[in-house]
Amino acid sequence: MMNIRNFSIIAHIDHGKSTLADRFLQLTHTIEARRFHDQMLDMMDLERERGITIKMQPVRMRYTYNGSEYLLNLIDTPGHIDFSYEVSRALAACEGALLLVDASQGVQAQTLSHLTTAQKLGLTIIPVINKIDLPHADVPRTIAELKHLGFTESEILHVSGKSGVGVEALLQNVIEHIPAPVRTEQQLRALVFDSEYSEHGGVIAYVRLFGGHVRPRERLQFMATASTFEAKDVGFFAPTKTASEELESGMIGYVITGLKSPDSVRIGDTLTIQGNRHVTALPGYREPSPVVWASFFPEDQNDFFSLGDALSRLRLNDASLSYKESGTAFLGRGYACGFLGTLHLEIVAERLKREFALEFIVTAPSVAYRITNSGVVTELSAPHLYPTKGEADLVEEPMIAVELILPEEYLSGIYKLQEQFELTIEKTDLFGPGRLVVTGSMPLRAFVRDFFETLHRVTSGYASISYTDAGWRAADLRRIDVQVAGEAVEALSRVVHPDQMEREARQLVEALKEALPREQFEVRIQALVDGRIIASERITPMKKDVTGHLYGGDRTRKMKLWAKQKKGKQRMKTTGKVHIPTETFLKLLKK
Repeated sequence: MMNIRNFSIIAHIDHGKSTLADRFLQLTHTIEARRFHDQMLDMMDLERERGITIKMQPVRMRYTYNGSEYLLNLIDTPGHIDFSYEVSRALAACEGALLLVDASQGVQAQTLSHLTTAQKLGLTIIPVINKIDLPHADVPRTIAELKHLGFTESEILHVSGKSGVGVEALLQNVIEHIPAPVRTEQQLRALVFDSEYSEHGGVIAYVRLFGGHVRPRERLQFMATASTFEAKDVGFFAPTKTASEELESGMIGYVITGLKSPDSVRIGDTLTIQGNRHVTALPGYREPSPVVWASFFPEDQNDFFSLGDALSRLRLNDASLSYKESGTAFLGRGYACGFLGTLHLEIVAERLKREFALEFIVTAPSVAYRITNSGVVTELSAPHLYPTKGEADLVEEPMIAVELILPEEYLSGIYKLQEQFELTIEKTDLFGPGRLVVTGSMPLRAFVRDFFETLHRVTSGYASISYTDAGWRAADLRRIDVQVAGEAVEALSRVVHPDQMEREARQLVEALKEALPREQFEVRIQALVDGRIIASERITPMKKDVTGHLYGGDRTRKMKLWAKQKKGKQRMKTTGKVHIPTETFLKLLKK
């Protein structure tokens, strides 16, 4: 077996992970010069367009050092808080991690979050300061912040992922300090850390082998799902899939299963030889809990099953996505989907459109609530199901513990957010020269309503945030229902704090009035709380000249037509239905 090193790059968003990975690929000649482009490991067009990493991506590199050849398995990871589950899965397949910090921005909130995850897994961590060649780089301050985290100055490496300065020394440091995988057993035992679906090959499992080996045409099985199959092919990532004769213990690669059902493979499952009863399953992963919920409804109800199939396949490649069937009277059948944040929701929606050519309506994001009635506890995520006042014995909402890192001069801006977002600041500490770490708590409901964007606005983009689950607390909230022409539009219901109730209701009806097209009859738009109308608007009917075709003569004919028109409008007012076009619905949800 060759010398192997398995490691990840972890960092806050936009600290240069993908650029550093590009330099590694060039240095090790993994990619031919004619095929090379920036963000080489960002496989999706969406990633390159947005300039962010969404999916972890493994790659195998070969490098000769001191006369020995090494097999280096790198897993590039996302930096955004919504994709932290991707990071945790990548780290579980490695022995070490490079903790990358931008010299111009210093340690950020997600830096701390990823560091904590890596430390809990017992990984060897190499601290690296990146972008040292920027004019506004502050290397001494960044060193001080890393020392605050427990690193010594001598173990902190300095690189420029853009120019390549210090990159080769860093790669050699990986070989010297990150331990090789230990082969503890002869029998096949592999962790499934990711997967995807191929029309020809079925489910493709991404695996890290902790023992034994795997070859094509071997009979294998997944321990948790009990699915069995014959391996169609095995291989590694270079970074495209490259077939090989064998994967050995310690290696990272893929297995083409040929299984056509996405449910046959589960992220975190253990792969072994079929019929092997003497292998203990690997620990796997903790199932992520959805943070944000939104419902997807196909524009054409005939696409309902196609949307479900697309979500099933997408979940293979995105284990943090969850979904279940749902439906409303206004929009028909759809799927209630759980996400790890609003960016995660946005990315999934975009992937469904691009990869599966589906058109659908997405409801506004919401959170789950815990309802207790007669001792029975249930959770609901659809706002239109939230109980009215007095309908439940106890209602609880999820809370989060937040950690903000920001320059001292922006602290006053954070205090201004306390009332608007129900933020409770618990502690403020110094974190390196001129910077503070602020810890506190807030309702998850308030966080998903533009807190991230508002925080960046009041701190000029210099603040970063990470958050963790902080349990449940009793809530006194209200449900706003919306009726258009007497018909409830369940997808527009929302749950708000009583102090924000009237303002939210007014904004809702005004936005609807502006967005809806006029009809032949008067349309009333009403926002209700506990059955009481608290905001209302009306859209006046279109005028139609029913007498325009008449010439002179007796006025009686015109009066008869006007009376007939009036009766028709009165009838339409009580029986007419308003159709909200998809474009209008999407425009309204954005507002």
